[in-house]
Amino acid sequence: MSSTGLPDSTGLPDLNELAAQLTPNALVTDADVIAAHSSDRALFSPVGSALALVRATCVEDVQATVRFAAKHAIPIIPSGARTGLSGGINALDGSILLSVAKMDRILEVNTLDGTVTVEPGVINLDLKNHLAEFNLSYPPDPGSVAISTVGGNVATNAGGMCCVKYGVTRDFVRSLKVVTADGEVTTVGRNTAKGVAGFDLAQLFIGSEGTLGVIVEVTLRTVPKLADPLTSVALFSDPVHAARTVTDYLGRGATPSLLEYMDGGTIEAVNAYQNFGLPSGAGAMLIVQSDGSGSMTRAQEDLELFQQVAQDNGATDVMYSDDPRDSESLVAARRAVAPANEKLAHSRGGGELVDDVCVPRGRLAEFFERQAQIAQKFPDILVIACGHAGDGNMHPNVIFDAGDPVSTQHAKEAFGMIMQAGLDLGGTITGEHGVGVLKAEWLARELSPSAQKMHVAIKQALDPQGIFSPGKMLSYLG
Repeated sequence: MSSTGLPDSTGLPDLNELAAQLTPNALVTDADVIAAHSSDRALFSPVGSALALVRATCVEDVQATVRFAAKHAIPIIPSGARTGLSGGINALDGSILLSVAKMDRILEVNTLDGTVTVEPGVINLDLKNHLAEFNLSYPPDPGSVAISTVGGNVATNAGGMCCVKYGVTRDFVRSLKVVTADGEVTTVGRNTAKGVAGFDLAQLFIGSEGTLGVIVEVTLRTVPKLADPLTSVALFSDPVHAARTVTDYLGRGATPSLLEYMDGGTIEAVNAYQNFGLPSGAGAMLIVQSDGSGSMTRAQEDLELFQQVAQDNGATDVMYSDDPRDSESLVAARRAVAPANEKLAHSRGGGELVDDVCVPRGRLAEFFERQAQIAQKFPDILVIACGHAGDGNMHPNVIFDAGDPVSTQHAKEAFGMIMQAGLDLGGTITGEHGVGVLKAEWLARELSPSAQKMHVAIKQALDPQGIFSPGKMLSYLG
C-alpha cells in the first residue's frame, strides 16, 4: 500500500488516455504550472509532487478525470481558487490535481423561487455583484470574498462577517450536483423551499473538503437585497470587557447584521498597513452594524442598545455613524487584517499561523484570558486576534520568525494550545477555515470515537477506493 492508502501502481499511467477524453489543453503536465497549483496558503502542511493538473471547463472533464483516477487508483485533489488556510488542496505524490476554477458560469437566477444556480468556480463577490442587478443578495461573505470560489466556500462551509444574522454557507445551499467516485453525476438536496424526502445528503458534502466527491454545480438560496446598515464602534481597554459586551448585547435579543472584533495588536497592524483612521492605543475594538431588516428605526434601536451595553461594560469610547462611507471604511479595515498581518509577519521573520477556533459566545471572555496566558508563555512570538465576535469565531494569529527553530516550535505549540483552549471551552477547532492537513490530528481529538466511526463509514461508502483527497482531514480517524 502507498502512504495515501491507495494501492501502489506498477508504473505511471498513460496520460494520453486521459487527455483524449478531456477538452483541448485541459491536461497540464508542465512541472512549474503543476507546482503553482499544488498548495494553498497554509504553513506546516506537506506538499507532494503531483502527476498532472486537470483544468476542467465542464462536467464531462471532471467525470473523465474521476473515472481515469478510479481505474488507475490515483488520488484526486479537487481545488478552486486555492485560498484555503489548512492545506486541504495540497498535492500528494502521484496525485492528479483537479481544478474547477474555470467552471465559472452563473447559470440561472430564479427570482420567483429565490435561487441562483452557479458552477463551482464562480467568485463569491462576482456572484454578489450579479445578484445586485436583480435586487437580490447572497449574504455569506468570507474574508476572501473577492478571491474565493463558491465551490470552495461550500467545501469548507465558509462563513464571514454577516453570519451573526444571516448564517453560513450551508444555510443557503439548496442542492448540489456532484461527481461521485464512480464518475457519475448525481444531485443531492432539492431546489424547493421545503422537502424531507430521504436523508439530506447535500449537507454531507458541505464542509467535506473534497473528500467525498467533486462539486460541479451549486443552487443557492437568495434573499432580497440587504439594506444599507448603520454602524457603531466601541473601544475597550482590554479584550475581556469587549467580550462581556458581546455576551450582554446578544443576550438581550439584539440582531446585528455584523459584530466584529479586533484586538489592540491587530488595530496597530492594520494602521501600519494602510491609513483607515482606526483609533490607536485601544486594547480592543468592536464594530457593530445593523440593517434593521430594512427598518431604519429598528437599526437605530439595535445600535442604541449596543452603545448602552458597551458603556455599561466599561467602553472607553463609543461612536456612531449613519454615513455609508463610514460603514464601508470600517468593513474595509476589518477585511484588511489578513494582508496587514502578512506585512507584520514579514517584518518579524515571515512566519504566520492563522487559527480559527469557535467557542460558545458565553465563553469568549474566558477564551481571551486563555489566549493572553498563551501569549505570555512565549514572549518570542506574537499572538494577536480578530474575529467574528457575534459567532464566537476567533482568528488568533501567531506571528513568528520562520528562520528561528525555537520561535517556530513555540509558534506550533501556541497554535495547538489555542485549539485546545477552544475545545476546553466547549468549542471547535475550526469555525470556517476547515481541517485539511493542518488540523487533521486535532479533528480526532474533537470527535468522539463513535463520531469518528461514522465519518469513516460515510467515507468508505461514498469513496470505497479512497481516491478523493486521501491523507487529509479524515486521516487520523479510527
